Amino acid sequence: MAAGNGGNGCASVHREKFKPLGGPDGGNGGNGGDVLLVVDPNVHTLLDFHFRPHATAGSGKQGQGANRAGAAGETLELKVPDGTVVLSETGDVLADLIGAGTTFVAAQGGRGGLGNAALASRARKAPGFALLGEPGETRSLVLELRSVADVGLVGFPSAGKSSLISVLSAAKPKIADYPFTTLVPNLGVVTAGETVFTMADVPGLIPGASQGRGLGLDFLRHIERCAVLVHVVDCATYEPGRDPLSDVDALEAELDRYTPGLGGELAERPRVVVLNKIDVPEAAELAELVKPDFEARGLPVFEVSTASRKGLRELSYALAAVVEKYRAEQPRPEAERIVLRPRAVDEADYTVEPDPEEPGAFIVRGSRPERWVRQTNFANDEAVGYLADRLNRLGVEEDLARQGAQPGCPVTIGDMTFDWEPSTPGVATYFASRGTDVRLEDHSRSTAAQRKEARRVRRAGTAGPDEVGDPELDDE
Repeated sequence: MAAGNGGNGCASVHREKFKPLGGPDGGNGGNGGDVLLVVDPNVHTLLDFHFRPHATAGSGKQGQGANRAGAAGETLELKVPDGTVVLSETGDVLADLIGAGTTFVAAQGGRGGLGNAALASRARKAPGFALLGEPGETRSLVLELRSVADVGLVGFPSAGKSSLISVLSAAKPKIADYPFTTLVPNLGVVTAGETVFTMADVPGLIPGASQGRGLGLDFLRHIERCAVLVHVVDCATYEPGRDPLSDVDALEAELDRYTPGLGGELAERPRVVVLNKIDVPEAAELAELVKPDFEARGLPVFEVSTASRKGLRELSYALAAVVEKYRAEQPRPEAERIVLRPRAVDEADYTVEPDPEEPGAFIVRGSRPERWVRQTNFANDEAVGYLADRLNRLGVEEDLARQGAQPGCPVTIGDMTFDWEPSTPGVATYFASRGTDVRLEDHSRSTAAQRKEARRVRRAGTAGPDEVGDPELDDE
Protein backbone atom coordinates (compact mmCIF):
# COMPACT_ATOMS: atom_id res chain seq x y z
CA MET A 1 0.00 0.00 0.00
CA ALA A 2 1.39 3.37 -1.03
CA ALA A 3 0.20 6.72 0.30
CA GLY A 4 0.24 9.83 -1.85
CA ASN A 5 3.29 12.06 -2.18
CA GLY A 6 3.19 15.63 -0.95
CA GLY A 7 3.22 18.39 -3.56
CA ASN A 8 6.25 20.66 -3.96
CA GLY A 9 6.13 24.25 -2.79
CA CYS A 10 6.31 27.06 -5.33
CA ALA A 11 9.06 29.70 -5.55
CA SER A 12 7.44 32.76 -7.08
CA VAL A 13 7.70 36.58 -6.81
CA HIS A 14 4.70 38.84 -7.20
CA ARG A 15 4.93 40.86 -10.40
CA GLU A 16 2.66 43.82 -11.00
CA LYS A 17 3.02 47.15 -12.78
CA PHE A 18 4.44 49.90 -10.58
CA LYS A 19 5.29 47.31 -7.89
CA PRO A 20 8.89 46.26 -8.53
CA LEU A 21 9.24 44.73 -5.06
CA GLY A 22 6.07 42.69 -4.88
CA GLY A 23 7.59 40.08 -2.55
CA PRO A 24 7.35 36.28 -2.57
CA ASP A 25 3.95 34.75 -3.29
CA GLY A 26 4.68 31.05 -3.83
CA GLY A 27 2.00 28.76 -2.38
CA ASN A 28 2.44 25.55 -0.39
CA GLY A 29 2.13 22.10 -1.90
CA GLY A 30 -0.81 19.87 -0.99
CA ASN A 31 -0.51 16.95 1.41
CA GLY A 32 -0.58 13.44 0.02
CA GLY A 33 -3.60 11.22 0.68
CA ASP A 34 -3.62 8.47 3.31
CA VAL A 35 -4.53 4.82 2.84
CA LEU A 36 -7.18 3.84 5.40
CA LEU A 37 -8.64 0.46 6.33
CA VAL A 38 -12.26 0.89 7.44
CA VAL A 39 -14.51 -1.86 8.83
CA ASP A 40 -17.69 -2.17 6.79
CA PRO A 41 -20.48 -4.55 7.97
CA ASN A 42 -21.50 -5.12 4.34
CA VAL A 43 -18.08 -6.60 3.45
CA HIS A 44 -17.59 -10.25 4.42
CA THR A 45 -14.39 -11.39 2.69
CA LEU A 46 -10.93 -10.17 1.74
CA LEU A 47 -11.27 -11.52 -1.77
CA ASP A 48 -10.95 -8.08 -3.37
CA PHE A 49 -7.42 -7.74 -2.00
CA HIS A 50 -6.48 -11.04 -3.65
CA PHE A 51 -7.25 -9.67 -7.11
CA ARG A 52 -6.11 -6.08 -6.36
CA PRO A 53 -3.24 -6.38 -3.88
CA HIS A 54 -1.78 -2.92 -4.64
CA ALA A 55 -3.47 0.27 -3.48
CA THR A 56 -2.23 3.84 -4.04
CA ALA A 57 -3.70 7.06 -2.69
CA GLY A 58 -3.72 10.38 -4.53
CA SER A 59 -0.71 12.69 -4.45
CA GLY A 60 -0.84 16.36 -3.52
CA LYS A 61 -0.58 19.04 -6.19
CA GLN A 62 2.23 21.56 -6.46
CA GLY A 63 1.73 25.07 -5.11
CA GLN A 64 1.40 27.99 -7.51
CA GLY A 65 2.03 31.72 -7.57
CA ALA A 66 -0.30 34.33 -6.13
CA ASN A 67 -0.29 32.38 -2.84
CA ARG A 68 -2.31 29.52 -4.33
CA ALA A 69 -1.82 26.29 -2.39
CA GLY A 70 -1.86 22.94 -4.17
CA ALA A 71 -4.80 20.61 -3.73
CA ALA A 72 -4.45 17.79 -1.21
CA GLY A 73 -4.34 14.23 -2.48
CA GLU A 74 -7.48 12.12 -2.22
CA THR A 75 -7.57 9.73 0.73
CA LEU A 76 -8.11 6.09 -0.24
CA GLU A 77 -10.52 4.15 2.00
CA LEU A 78 -10.40 0.36 1.71
CA LYS A 79 -13.38 -1.53 3.10
CA VAL A 80 -12.55 -4.61 5.18
CA PRO A 81 -14.82 -7.06 7.04
CA ASP A 82 -15.30 -7.08 10.78
CA GLY A 83 -12.58 -9.12 12.49
CA THR A 84 -9.72 -8.23 10.13
CA VAL A 85 -6.26 -8.45 11.67
CA VAL A 86 -3.46 -6.32 10.18
CA LEU A 87 0.00 -7.89 10.34
CA SER A 88 3.42 -6.63 9.34
CA GLU A 89 5.73 -8.57 7.05
CA THR A 90 7.44 -10.04 10.12
CA GLY A 91 4.14 -11.26 11.58
CA ASP A 92 3.65 -8.57 14.25
CA VAL A 93 0.02 -7.63 14.93
CA LEU A 94 -0.47 -3.95 14.07
CA ALA A 95 -4.23 -3.66 14.48
CA ASP A 96 -7.25 -5.79 15.32
CA LEU A 97 -10.21 -4.20 13.55
CA ILE A 98 -13.45 -5.01 15.36
CA GLY A 99 -16.63 -3.00 15.13
CA ALA A 100 -18.24 -1.06 12.31
CA GLY A 101 -16.36 2.12 11.45
CA THR A 102 -13.07 1.11 13.07
CA THR A 103 -10.27 2.78 11.10
CA PHE A 104 -6.57 2.04 10.75
CA VAL A 105 -4.09 4.24 8.88
CA ALA A 106 -2.27 1.72 6.71
CA ALA A 107 0.01 4.29 5.04
CA GLN A 108 0.56 7.95 5.94
CA GLY A 109 0.56 10.53 3.17
CA GLY A 110 3.55 12.81 2.65
CA ARG A 111 3.56 16.43 3.74
CA GLY A 112 3.39 19.15 1.18
CA GLY A 113 6.40 21.45 0.81
CA LEU A 114 6.28 25.07 1.91
CA GLY A 115 6.34 27.79 -0.73
CA ASN A 116 8.74 30.73 -0.57
CA ALA A 117 5.97 32.96 0.81
CA ALA A 118 5.88 30.80 3.96
CA LEU A 119 9.69 30.74 4.14
CA ALA A 120 10.11 34.53 4.05
CA SER A 121 11.65 36.02 7.16
CA ARG A 122 13.56 39.11 8.24
CA ALA A 123 16.77 37.52 6.98
CA ARG A 124 15.27 36.08 3.79
CA LYS A 125 12.81 38.64 2.49
CA ALA A 126 12.51 36.99 -0.94
CA PRO A 127 13.63 33.35 -0.80
CA GLY A 128 14.57 31.98 -4.17
CA PHE A 129 13.63 28.42 -3.26
CA ALA A 130 10.79 26.32 -1.90
CA LEU A 131 10.66 23.04 0.00
CA LEU A 132 9.98 19.77 -1.76
CA GLY A 133 7.04 17.56 -0.86
CA GLU A 134 7.72 14.43 1.18
CA PRO A 135 7.17 11.02 -0.39
CA GLY A 136 4.22 9.05 0.92
CA GLU A 137 4.68 6.00 3.13
CA THR A 138 4.87 2.63 1.38
CA ARG A 139 4.12 -0.50 3.38
CA SER A 140 3.55 -4.18 2.73
CA LEU A 141 0.85 -5.51 5.05
CA VAL A 142 -0.78 -8.89 5.57
CA LEU A 143 -4.53 -8.95 6.15
CA GLU A 144 -6.16 -11.91 7.88
CA LEU A 145 -9.84 -12.42 8.59
CA ARG A 146 -10.53 -14.03 11.94
CA SER A 147 -14.18 -14.73 12.57
CA VAL A 148 -15.99 -12.77 15.24
CA ALA A 149 -18.14 -15.50 16.81
CA ASP A 150 -19.30 -16.37 20.32
CA VAL A 151 -19.40 -20.13 19.78
CA GLY A 152 -16.85 -22.11 17.81
CA LEU A 153 -17.61 -25.61 16.53
CA VAL A 154 -14.55 -27.84 16.29
CA GLY A 155 -14.36 -31.44 15.21
CA PHE A 156 -13.03 -33.89 12.68
CA PRO A 157 -14.14 -33.64 9.05
CA SER A 158 -17.72 -34.81 8.45
CA ALA A 159 -18.55 -34.65 12.17
CA GLY A 160 -21.68 -32.66 11.39
CA LYS A 161 -20.59 -29.11 12.22
CA SER A 162 -22.06 -27.58 9.06
CA SER A 163 -25.31 -29.49 9.57
CA LEU A 164 -25.52 -28.29 13.16
CA ILE A 165 -25.04 -24.63 12.26
CA SER A 166 -27.56 -24.94 9.42
CA VAL A 167 -30.36 -26.15 11.73
CA LEU A 168 -29.60 -23.75 14.57
CA SER A 169 -29.36 -20.65 12.36
CA ALA A 170 -30.24 -19.42 8.89
CA ALA A 171 -26.78 -20.21 7.51
CA LYS A 172 -26.73 -22.36 4.37
CA PRO A 173 -23.36 -24.11 4.22
CA LYS A 174 -22.58 -26.88 1.77
CA ILE A 175 -23.78 -30.23 3.10
CA ALA A 176 -23.47 -33.60 1.32
CA ASP A 177 -23.83 -37.29 2.12
CA TYR A 178 -20.20 -38.09 1.35
CA PRO A 179 -17.05 -37.37 3.38
CA PHE A 180 -15.54 -33.92 2.74
CA THR A 181 -14.34 -30.94 4.73
CA THR A 182 -15.55 -27.35 4.64
CA LEU A 183 -13.09 -25.03 2.90
CA VAL A 184 -14.35 -21.73 4.33
CA PRO A 185 -15.72 -20.95 7.82
CA ASN A 186 -19.47 -20.50 8.07
CA LEU A 187 -21.10 -17.98 10.39
CA GLY A 188 -24.63 -18.18 11.71
CA VAL A 189 -26.77 -16.15 14.12
CA VAL A 190 -28.58 -18.20 16.77
CA THR A 191 -31.49 -16.95 18.87
CA ALA A 192 -32.27 -18.68 22.17
CA GLY A 193 -34.91 -16.85 24.16
CA GLU A 194 -33.71 -13.28 24.59
CA THR A 195 -30.08 -14.13 23.87
CA VAL A 196 -28.65 -13.72 20.39
CA PHE A 197 -25.17 -15.05 19.65
CA THR A 198 -23.08 -15.97 16.64
CA MET A 199 -21.76 -19.43 15.84
CA ALA A 200 -18.91 -20.42 13.53
CA ASP A 201 -17.87 -23.85 12.32
CA VAL A 202 -14.11 -24.26 12.06
CA PRO A 203 -13.20 -26.38 9.01
CA GLY A 204 -12.22 -29.93 9.87
CA LEU A 205 -9.19 -30.30 12.09
CA ILE A 206 -6.92 -33.32 12.05
CA PRO A 207 -3.95 -34.43 14.17
CA GLY A 208 -0.98 -32.19 13.31
CA ALA A 209 -3.11 -29.16 12.43
CA SER A 210 -1.19 -26.94 14.87
CA GLN A 211 1.99 -27.68 12.89
CA GLY A 212 0.39 -26.80 9.57
CA ARG A 213 -0.94 -30.18 8.49
CA GLY A 214 -4.07 -30.03 6.40
CA LEU A 215 -6.01 -26.78 6.75
CA GLY A 216 -5.40 -26.43 10.48
CA LEU A 217 -3.24 -23.32 10.60
CA ASP A 218 -5.49 -21.59 8.08
CA PHE A 219 -8.57 -21.93 10.28
CA LEU A 220 -7.43 -22.43 13.88
CA ARG A 221 -7.18 -18.64 14.17
CA HIS A 222 -10.97 -18.39 13.79
CA ILE A 223 -11.50 -19.78 17.30
CA GLU A 224 -9.36 -17.13 19.02
CA ARG A 225 -12.32 -14.81 19.66
CA CYS A 226 -14.84 -17.50 20.66
CA ALA A 227 -16.35 -17.47 24.16
CA VAL A 228 -17.02 -21.21 24.19
CA LEU A 229 -15.66 -24.14 22.17
CA VAL A 230 -18.02 -26.94 21.20
CA HIS A 231 -16.59 -30.38 20.39
CA VAL A 232 -18.85 -31.92 17.75
CA VAL A 233 -18.29 -35.69 17.87
CA ASP A 234 -19.47 -38.10 15.18
CA CYS A 235 -20.87 -41.10 17.04
CA ALA A 236 -21.78 -42.90 13.79
CA THR A 237 -18.29 -43.12 12.30
CA TYR A 238 -17.07 -46.49 11.11
CA GLU A 239 -13.40 -45.61 10.86
CA PRO A 240 -11.21 -48.06 12.80
CA GLY A 241 -9.27 -46.70 15.75
CA ARG A 242 -11.65 -43.80 16.34
CA ASP A 243 -14.06 -43.24 19.22
CA PRO A 244 -15.56 -40.08 20.81
CA LEU A 245 -13.03 -39.96 23.65
CA SER A 246 -9.98 -40.29 21.40
CA ASP A 247 -11.39 -37.69 18.98
CA VAL A 248 -11.80 -35.10 21.74
CA ASP A 249 -8.36 -35.92 23.16
CA ALA A 250 -6.76 -35.47 19.74
CA LEU A 251 -8.47 -32.11 19.19
CA GLU A 252 -7.56 -30.87 22.69
CA ALA A 253 -3.93 -31.78 22.03
CA GLU A 254 -3.96 -29.63 18.88
CA LEU A 255 -5.59 -26.73 20.73
CA ASP A 256 -2.92 -26.94 23.44
CA ARG A 257 -0.13 -26.71 20.86
CA TYR A 258 -1.68 -23.77 19.04
CA THR A 259 -0.57 -20.31 20.21
CA PRO A 260 -3.19 -17.62 19.57
CA GLY A 261 -1.82 -14.58 17.80
CA LEU A 262 -4.23 -12.21 19.53
CA GLY A 263 -3.33 -13.28 23.04
CA GLY A 264 -5.28 -15.29 25.60
CA GLU A 265 -5.23 -18.99 26.39
CA LEU A 266 -7.58 -21.41 24.69
CA ALA A 267 -7.36 -23.68 27.73
CA GLU A 268 -9.34 -21.11 29.74
CA ARG A 269 -12.32 -21.17 27.37
CA PRO A 270 -15.28 -23.30 28.50
CA ARG A 271 -15.94 -26.51 26.58
CA VAL A 272 -19.14 -28.29 25.57
CA VAL A 273 -19.33 -31.77 24.04
CA VAL A 274 -22.02 -32.52 21.46
CA LEU A 275 -22.57 -36.19 20.60
CA ASN A 276 -24.03 -35.98 17.11
CA LYS A 277 -25.99 -38.34 14.84
CA ILE A 278 -27.88 -40.18 17.60
CA ASP A 279 -30.66 -40.86 15.09
CA VAL A 280 -28.53 -43.87 14.11
CA PRO A 281 -29.19 -46.68 16.63
CA GLU A 282 -25.54 -47.66 16.98
CA ALA A 283 -24.61 -44.00 17.50
CA ALA A 284 -27.23 -43.60 20.23
CA GLU A 285 -25.85 -46.62 22.07
CA LEU A 286 -22.29 -45.30 21.79
CA ALA A 287 -23.40 -41.88 23.06
CA GLU A 288 -25.01 -43.42 26.13
CA LEU A 289 -21.81 -45.38 26.74
CA VAL A 290 -19.33 -42.47 26.58
CA LYS A 291 -21.50 -39.75 28.17
CA PRO A 292 -20.52 -40.66 31.78
CA ASP A 293 -16.83 -40.47 30.84
CA PHE A 294 -17.16 -36.90 29.53
CA GLU A 295 -19.23 -35.87 32.56
CA ALA A 296 -16.51 -37.28 34.81
CA ARG A 297 -14.13 -34.77 33.21
CA GLY A 298 -16.49 -31.92 34.09
CA LEU A 299 -17.66 -31.34 30.53
CA PRO A 300 -21.35 -30.65 29.74
CA VAL A 301 -22.61 -33.26 27.27
CA PHE A 302 -25.55 -33.00 24.88
CA GLU A 303 -26.90 -35.74 22.62
CA VAL A 304 -28.31 -34.28 19.42
CA SER A 305 -29.40 -35.23 15.95
CA THR A 306 -29.45 -32.68 13.17
CA ALA A 307 -31.63 -34.99 11.08
CA SER A 308 -34.43 -35.40 13.65
CA ARG A 309 -33.56 -32.13 15.48
CA LYS A 310 -33.52 -33.97 18.78
CA GLY A 311 -31.75 -32.14 21.64
CA LEU A 312 -31.14 -28.95 19.66
CA ARG A 313 -33.36 -26.74 21.81
CA GLU A 314 -31.59 -27.76 25.01
CA LEU A 315 -28.22 -27.23 23.34
CA SER A 316 -29.04 -23.74 22.09
CA TYR A 317 -30.25 -22.56 25.52
CA ALA A 318 -27.23 -24.06 27.25
CA LEU A 319 -24.87 -22.30 24.85
CA ALA A 320 -26.78 -19.05 25.35
CA ALA A 321 -26.28 -19.33 29.12
CA VAL A 322 -22.53 -19.88 28.73
CA VAL A 323 -22.24 -16.94 26.34
CA GLU A 324 -24.19 -14.66 28.69
CA LYS A 325 -21.93 -15.65 31.58
CA TYR A 326 -18.83 -14.97 29.47
CA ARG A 327 -20.13 -11.56 28.41
CA ALA A 328 -20.93 -10.62 32.01
CA GLU A 329 -17.41 -11.49 33.11
CA GLN A 330 -15.81 -9.29 30.48
CA PRO A 331 -14.85 -5.77 31.60
CA ARG A 332 -17.02 -3.02 30.24
CA PRO A 333 -15.31 -1.11 27.43
CA GLU A 334 -14.37 2.35 28.54
CA ALA A 335 -14.55 5.36 26.31
CA GLU A 336 -11.20 6.05 24.75
CA ARG A 337 -9.52 9.03 26.31
CA ILE A 338 -7.41 11.16 24.02
CA VAL A 339 -4.17 11.98 25.80
CA LEU A 340 -1.95 14.67 24.33
CA ARG A 341 1.70 14.40 25.26
CA PRO A 342 3.53 17.34 23.69
CA ARG A 343 7.25 16.99 23.32
CA ALA A 344 9.59 19.25 25.19
CA VAL A 345 10.74 22.28 23.26
CA ASP A 346 14.40 21.50 23.92
CA GLU A 347 14.09 17.81 23.04
CA ALA A 348 16.87 16.84 20.64
CA ASP A 349 14.95 14.17 18.74
CA TYR A 350 18.09 13.11 16.86
CA THR A 351 21.34 11.21 17.40
CA VAL A 352 24.85 11.63 16.00
CA GLU A 353 26.87 8.42 15.76
CA PRO A 354 30.15 7.47 14.09
CA ASP A 355 29.75 5.53 10.87
CA PRO A 356 30.81 1.93 11.60
CA GLU A 357 31.65 1.28 7.94
CA GLU A 358 33.80 4.35 7.25
CA PRO A 359 36.34 5.78 9.71
CA GLY A 360 35.97 9.50 10.34
CA ALA A 361 32.40 9.59 9.00
CA PHE A 362 29.21 10.23 10.96
CA ILE A 363 25.52 9.35 10.69
CA VAL A 364 22.76 11.65 11.89
CA ARG A 365 19.45 9.93 12.66
CA GLY A 366 16.23 11.65 13.58
CA SER A 367 12.78 12.42 12.23
CA ARG A 368 13.37 16.15 11.78
CA PRO A 369 16.83 16.07 10.16
CA GLU A 370 15.79 13.30 7.79
CA ARG A 371 12.58 15.13 6.89
CA TRP A 372 14.48 18.36 6.24
CA VAL A 373 16.89 16.55 3.92
CA ARG A 374 14.00 15.05 1.95
CA GLN A 375 12.47 18.50 1.56
CA THR A 376 15.67 20.16 0.29
CA ASN A 377 16.35 20.80 -3.38
CA PHE A 378 20.12 20.30 -3.54
CA ALA A 379 20.28 21.90 -6.98
CA ASN A 380 19.55 25.25 -5.31
CA ASP A 381 22.40 26.74 -3.28
CA GLU A 382 20.09 28.91 -1.20
CA ALA A 383 18.01 25.87 -0.26
CA VAL A 384 21.20 24.12 0.85
CA GLY A 385 22.09 27.14 2.97
CA TYR A 386 18.62 27.10 4.54
CA LEU A 387 19.14 23.41 5.41
CA ALA A 388 22.48 24.28 7.01
CA ASP A 389 20.79 26.97 9.11
CA ARG A 390 18.12 24.54 10.32
CA LEU A 391 20.65 21.87 11.25
CA ASN A 392 22.77 24.47 13.03
CA ARG A 393 19.82 25.74 15.08
CA LEU A 394 18.93 22.17 16.00
CA GLY A 395 22.44 21.64 17.37
CA VAL A 396 23.69 19.08 14.87
CA GLU A 397 26.89 21.01 14.11
CA GLU A 398 27.75 21.35 17.79
CA ASP A 399 27.29 17.62 18.33
CA LEU A 400 29.43 16.82 15.28
CA ALA A 401 32.22 19.09 16.54
CA ARG A 402 31.90 17.64 20.04
CA GLN A 403 32.43 14.13 18.68
CA GLY A 404 35.54 15.17 16.77
CA ALA A 405 34.18 15.75 13.28
CA GLN A 406 36.65 17.52 11.00
CA PRO A 407 35.74 19.84 8.10
CA GLY A 408 35.28 17.78 4.97
CA CYS A 409 34.33 14.53 6.73
CA PRO A 410 31.38 12.60 5.26
CA VAL A 411 28.07 13.04 7.11
CA THR A 412 25.02 10.92 6.23
CA ILE A 413 21.47 12.08 6.93
CA GLY A 414 18.78 9.82 5.56
CA ASP A 415 19.68 8.87 1.98
CA MET A 416 22.03 11.83 1.47
CA THR A 417 25.78 11.87 2.20
CA PHE A 418 27.71 15.15 1.96
CA ASP A 419 30.98 16.67 3.11
CA TRP A 420 30.52 18.61 6.31
CA GLU A 421 31.63 22.23 6.34
CA PRO A 422 30.85 24.17 9.55
CA SER A 423 28.71 27.22 8.93
CA THR A 424 29.18 30.55 10.71
CA PRO A 425 26.13 31.72 12.69
CA GLY A 426 24.72 35.01 11.50
CA VAL A 427 26.13 34.89 7.95
CA ALA A 428 22.67 34.17 6.56
CA THR A 429 21.67 37.82 7.02
CA TYR A 430 23.05 38.70 3.60
CA PHE A 431 22.34 37.05 0.27
CA ALA A 432 23.31 37.94 -3.26
CA SER A 433 20.96 37.06 -6.11
CA ARG A 434 17.95 34.84 -5.57
CA GLY A 435 18.76 31.16 -5.44
CA THR A 436 22.36 31.58 -4.26
CA ASP A 437 23.97 31.57 -0.83
CA VAL A 438 27.12 33.61 -0.27
CA ARG A 439 28.44 31.08 2.19
CA LEU A 440 29.01 28.72 -0.72
CA GLU A 441 30.98 31.29 -2.68
CA ASP A 442 34.35 33.05 -2.17
CA HIS A 443 33.87 36.69 -1.13
CA SER A 444 35.92 39.34 0.63
CA ARG A 445 33.30 41.28 2.49
CA SER A 446 34.79 43.33 5.35
CA THR A 447 33.77 42.69 8.91
CA ALA A 448 31.80 45.09 11.08
CA ALA A 449 34.94 46.08 13.04
CA GLN A 450 36.79 46.89 9.80
CA ARG A 451 33.92 49.03 8.53
CA LYS A 452 33.79 50.89 11.85
CA GLU A 453 37.52 51.64 11.73
CA ALA A 454 37.28 52.86 8.12
CA ARG A 455 34.43 55.17 9.05
CA ARG A 456 36.46 56.62 11.92
CA VAL A 457 39.42 57.26 9.59
CA ARG A 458 37.20 59.00 7.04
CA ARG A 459 35.75 61.26 9.70
CA ALA A 460 39.21 62.10 11.00
CA GLY A 461 40.41 63.03 7.48
CA THR A 462 37.60 65.55 6.89
CA ALA A 463 37.81 67.26 10.30
CA GLY A 464 39.47 70.71 10.84
CA PRO A 465 42.73 71.28 12.78
CA ASP A 466 40.89 72.53 15.81
CA GLU A 467 38.66 69.46 15.79
CA VAL A 468 41.37 66.91 15.18
CA GLY A 469 44.22 68.59 17.07
CA ASP A 470 47.84 69.42 16.10
CA PRO A 471 50.39 66.81 17.14
CA GLU A 472 53.16 69.45 17.28
CA LEU A 473 51.18 71.66 19.63
CA ASP A 474 50.41 68.65 21.73
CA ASP A 475 54.17 67.94 22.02
CA GLU A 476 54.75 71.45 23.35
